[in-house]
Amino acid sequence: MSRGRSDGSQKKRVVAYACGVAIFIGFLYVYQGSIFGSQNVSSSALEYGSKSLKRLGVSYLGTDDASDSKQEDSSPRIGLGDGEDDIVPKSFPVCDDSHSELIPCLDRHLIYQLRLKLDLSLMEHYERHCPPPERRFNCLIPPPAGYKIPIKWPQSRDEVWKANIPHTHLAHEKSDQNWMIVKGEKIVFPGGGTHFHKGADKYIASIANMLNFSQNILNNEGRLRTVLDVGCGVASFGAYLLSSDIIAMSLAPNDVHQNQIQFALERGIPAYLGVLGTKRLPYPSRSFELAHCSRCRIDWLQRDGILLLELDRLLRPGGYFAYSSPEAYAQDEEDRRIWREMSALVGRMCWRIAAKRDQTVIWQKPLTNECYMEREPGTRPPLCQSDDDPDAIWGVNMEACITPYSDHDNKAGGSGLAPWPMRLTTPPPRLADFGYSNEKFEKDTELWQGRVENYWNLVGPKMSPKMVRNVMDMKANMGSFAAALRGKDVWVMNVVPRDGPNTLKLIYDRGLIGSIHDWCEAYSTYPRTYDLLHAWSVFSDIDKRGCSPVDLLIEMDRLLRPTGFIFIRDKQAVIDFVKKYLTALHWEEVATADAGSDSDQDANEVILVVQKKLWLTSESFRNTE
Repeated sequence: MSRGRSDGSQKKRVVAYACGVAIFIGFLYVYQGSIFGSQNVSSSALEYGSKSLKRLGVSYLGTDDASDSKQEDSSPRIGLGDGEDDIVPKSFPVCDDSHSELIPCLDRHLIYQLRLKLDLSLMEHYERHCPPPERRFNCLIPPPAGYKIPIKWPQSRDEVWKANIPHTHLAHEKSDQNWMIVKGEKIVFPGGGTHFHKGADKYIASIANMLNFSQNILNNEGRLRTVLDVGCGVASFGAYLLSSDIIAMSLAPNDVHQNQIQFALERGIPAYLGVLGTKRLPYPSRSFELAHCSRCRIDWLQRDGILLLELDRLLRPGGYFAYSSPEAYAQDEEDRRIWREMSALVGRMCWRIAAKRDQTVIWQKPLTNECYMEREPGTRPPLCQSDDDPDAIWGVNMEACITPYSDHDNKAGGSGLAPWPMRLTTPPPRLADFGYSNEKFEKDTELWQGRVENYWNLVGPKMSPKMVRNVMDMKANMGSFAAALRGKDVWVMNVVPRDGPNTLKLIYDRGLIGSIHDWCEAYSTYPRTYDLLHAWSVFSDIDKRGCSPVDLLIEMDRLLRPTGFIFIRDKQAVIDFVKKYLTALHWEEVATADAGSDSDQDANEVILVVQKKLWLTSESFRNTE
């Protein structure tokens, strides 16, 4: 038969088949786009989806059924126009209920499915492993059954809704340590911890007393501002530091206590999912005045002390490491052995004991290189090579070496930072690393002060003061957006994209906190953990790199709490692109405005403010009745 001919019966079969496919697609479109009207439950939640619709979402999840499928990245790009190829869905499928706490790059199921060969003894299974493009989630994460709008700060420090994080195993496991208590519909946090049963506030005062700080206040008159709390539990240590004008990066992995960071963020406390494993933590060198470990169950002696050396990298000159653990006081032979070896290790690192009392020892890092230069040749750990960049952190392996100070810092004999809060607006010494002038810094601070005031004027009464606690600046530059929020009762996770200038050390030098990240991947946090996202030219940046802006929209929806806000500041083409997806994402446009002419950068920028609606799946909706 020649290729150009067909008989009548074939034509009829083709027509019938095409009609059948068209009817099926039409049915699917109508079914997928249906939303059961507004219901008066939990701030007028929308009921969204059904079991069969959620199963549709699962086909995008990279499950075993789809393990052999390969998908080309055909997601729309910004500025392609409104042609036939630019198809915008009326709605996105909803992920299965079992994915309500999904963290795509910290997903154990993905590790099993991809059969990754990881060294469990090195905690590699708790490090980031992101799904390949064909396994990325293309569905919206549903809230858990009975989800409620989170309790507002400062009340949230002490209690959260049990339905929002329906995990009570820590309350039972840590019942004798006052971590958390289940009381009816709420989970209550008395402020206890493994080594501070009587409360974090008393424990913090005791550390300040050990260091002879004035009035037993740990901030030491503003000189101690940033803290890294390793193995933080539910972050009560960090929670009670806030009243002393100290901000802690509370760090823990998604391990057997897998919801501890989720509890911390639900409480409104700064926290990050991470682990001391094989990669450097996503923070620059000399970022913290104090590192803290209270019964954090870390083997500090492994691999030539590489984990302690990572803390050394992160501590500022003269910074402290407060260590509360049996090794510091117990008398059994194993604990005494660990104590002897750990003392010898930190001695070779030139740390000295600043104070030791009861269960706690506090070591201090040297201010200069003098001790390093006086060590015997061949002493281990060695000094790092001169070409090692201590601020190269994204996906970089830890090194079992000591990072010496530069000639400038060695001569300075300290960080040279102003006390808090002056530090927030004082040009930091490390500006010179980027060739930035003090004038550039001061202009940037002033510029963002005006921009933030404009944002709040745009939102108006739509966003009441207590609606926002956890804020993320997705492209923080020098941290001036966060600095402009100083007068508001919020904290900001300042994210510096990995492909731009590594200005995160400037942010820490201002007394703020943040992390490095690649916005072509999912962020290391639980769903529904931020009240406000600020995206300044983030979409334009990832689009230039060929990454999917739709993936980023879905990721932002995952990060954002229901009723939370997003400020997008970008080119007009980006704003037009995002607006096409508002219905599919169940976001509501609050305001759109030209950026104005407050700087040359603003010439082509437009501001879009959106709010995420609260929607529930059929199952969640039934459980609220």
